[in-house]
Amino acid sequence: MKTSSRSFVVLAKLSVLALGIAAMAAGKPAPTFTRDVAPIFYKSCAECHRAGEIAPMPLLTYDDVRPWAKSIRDHVVSRRMPPWLADPSQSHFANDRRLSQKEIDTIAAWVAAGAPKGDDRDLPPAPQFVQGWSIGKPDLVLSMQDEFAVPAEGVVPYKYFSVPTNFTEDKWVAAAEFRPGNRAVVHHIIGFLQEPGAKFSEGTPALGGTAPGDPPKRFPAGMARKIKAGSTIVFQMHYTPNGEAVRDRSSVGIIFAREPVQKSVLGAAVLNARFAIPPGDANHEVKSSWTAKEDVHVLNLMPHMHVRGKDFTYTVTYPDGRSEVILRVPRYDFNWQLTYDLKQALALPRGSRVDCVAHFDNSAANKYNPDPAKEVRWGDQTWEEMMIGFFEYTRDAEKLPASVPTAAAQR
Repeated sequence: MKTSSRSFVVLAKLSVLALGIAAMAAGKPAPTFTRDVAPIFYKSCAECHRAGEIAPMPLLTYDDVRPWAKSIRDHVVSRRMPPWLADPSQSHFANDRRLSQKEIDTIAAWVAAGAPKGDDRDLPPAPQFVQGWSIGKPDLVLSMQDEFAVPAEGVVPYKYFSVPTNFTEDKWVAAAEFRPGNRAVVHHIIGFLQEPGAKFSEGTPALGGTAPGDPPKRFPAGMARKIKAGSTIVFQMHYTPNGEAVRDRSSVGIIFAREPVQKSVLGAAVLNARFAIPPGDANHEVKSSWTAKEDVHVLNLMPHMHVRGKDFTYTVTYPDGRSEVILRVPRYDFNWQLTYDLKQALALPRGSRVDCVAHFDNSAANKYNPDPAKEVRWGDQTWEEMMIGFFEYTRDAEKLPASVPTAAAQR
């Protein structure tokens, strides 16, 4: 039997009420914000739900949270928040955002009890953030040299801005955070690393970027991205006019490696740009593949499509013929372009093949579909489509010198 989302919320509320009644009948004290709920929000919500970040409201204090209590309950019980789109059966990701069932039950019971505040003495210390940055205080901030005037209306083709690093020696980056100057009109940023004398293209390696729901780039311990002396960071800017003429000057904050780097992190894009999605097709399939030319270890995965994206799957086939699904996103959501970090780097021997399979819904049933009557091909804009299976990896054969400069030496 199919259950509508409205019916699901009604059932969830009934189960919450039953949970609260059962707790009271058992003589258990009702959960309070200060003792039981705040620790959950501090751990799983505060990074986005604070001033200046992507979330619509802060969730740091009781006064912040109380007006939203029932809405928060509905979102966590339905598992719409925190956002996590991987198949629930896959638990091999280090950055899995899902709340435990115990945490969900705690929030639900708290709301059922009337969302009491509790004793201020029970409140744990609030998480500390550097204003404007999620990675902490950057060692270096580089910004677009000039502001860009975003028009109130119309289509703005991707814009590219060269930001010189002025590095006189090679640098190793442990974390990078791209920050929109005006979040209301910046859909995404990709920061490409253009080496001295090299021509820029879409295949140029990237330092990182930002997209809806995707956190800043942090590399695992002992790993980093190399920026060669004299390189330029080319900001690819996707602007979306919102009815008001504004200006933007975006930036990137960089934290240099503080320990010797053992491996440099590389990126791959398993893409297919030659597709045509027929009008009205509710399940159009597009495939792409990548074969390892040497032994490598995969660190993370990030599928990318636009508003007609339906689902995305990464499958690895090893040289011995064995295959396994390493990521399945059964309900892709363009509003949450997540990176999935593996708990353990995945070894791909030379000859291993990564196959990506995506499905697109170009039918009228897709509420985000701009025009189901049109054939859709590859393109930059949201009403066009893309099919890319990004991932990052290290090379097994790489052996870096032991004396890689530390952050203090790089400043």
